Amino acid sequence: MTASPIAEARRLIVKIGSSLLVDDASGQIRREWLESLCDDVARVRARGQEVVLVSSGAVAVGRRHLGLAPPLRLEEKQAAAATGQIQLAHAYQEALARHGITCAQVLLSLYDSEDRRRYLNARQTLDTLLRLGAVPVINENDTVATTEIRFGDNDRLAARVAQMISADALVLFSDIDGLYTADPRRDPSASYLPEVHEITPEIEAMAGDPGTGYGSGGMVTKLVAAKICLSAGCRMAICKGEPLRPLTALEEGARATWFIPDGSPRTARKQWIYGSMKPVGALTVDAGAVRALAKGGSLLPAGVVAVDGDFDRGDCVLVRNADGRVLGRGLIAYASDDARRIMRHRSADIAGILGETRGDELIHRDDLVMEG
Repeated sequence: MTASPIAEARRLIVKIGSSLLVDDASGQIRREWLESLCDDVARVRARGQEVVLVSSGAVAVGRRHLGLAPPLRLEEKQAAAATGQIQLAHAYQEALARHGITCAQVLLSLYDSEDRRRYLNARQTLDTLLRLGAVPVINENDTVATTEIRFGDNDRLAARVAQMISADALVLFSDIDGLYTADPRRDPSASYLPEVHEITPEIEAMAGDPGTGYGSGGMVTKLVAAKICLSAGCRMAICKGEPLRPLTALEEGARATWFIPDGSPRTARKQWIYGSMKPVGALTVDAGAVRALAKGGSLLPAGVVAVDGDFDRGDCVLVRNADGRVLGRGLIAYASDDARRIMRHRSADIAGILGETRGDELIHRDDLVMEG
């Protein structure tokens, strides 16, 4: 790599572990460290980059305030998360407000990233927040978890968010400075790996067992996150988070393991749409829409002359010209009944027709794969 992936990222996600953010002895938020991180966020945003934070720590903060001692039962973890999340959100709000930055709390579960409709709703919300200049602060929705809250899940959640919003880079701040061939704290002969391009069985074996893997969240969960990122075309780093201004340190060459994908986020996403999703409907478009699509535009309702099939928002549909030739396929932003109501209409008319709008496009260009 020549330039830092941090500087190159149009959209950057930073995952903060509980042990970095919360003092283990007192249960208090490490304010100096958090403010230094937010100083970094402000610097990156000043360059025109978008930043999303995925933050653990709610249970660690909340359990002290409720007088709970580990091990915690599931309902106690949920109660601790409910208490701690308010304090975490307030701390982020204060630290970012010093720079005139608005933050937004977003609570997600892994299910939100795996169910298609929830996925689309979450992506639209995050895209809107970023467009409006806010910094989303995401945490797992632990208060309504139906299964055991596992330490390290936010690594995977951060990767799912990176996949969801087509992020260019994800940084996992940890208590270790990268991936080694074995746990360097137990094996002095362990070798550091500066770059990884593929998660092979040999790479997976370096992480050890899930219960004993090195790193505070476990290296196993970090490699699961790396797999998601590589498939999504997103670069990912594992690095130490303890230093003040940790993003600056990483950008200036601090040791880290970078996982480098073959393609860009958009390329990976379109490969997924083209190769993994079965079309369940079709849209026929007019000559004007054909020309707009050929130039890389989105598909607007005004250019659609027919809607075939019964589909829901988020399903994959074909796009055809008047002769029936398939031009491409994409993820539809409106269900079939709504698509029929707004076809041939201007985007400005959607809200008046449907009573709401889910965007100007029937298929956004990022969700559209053209043939050839």
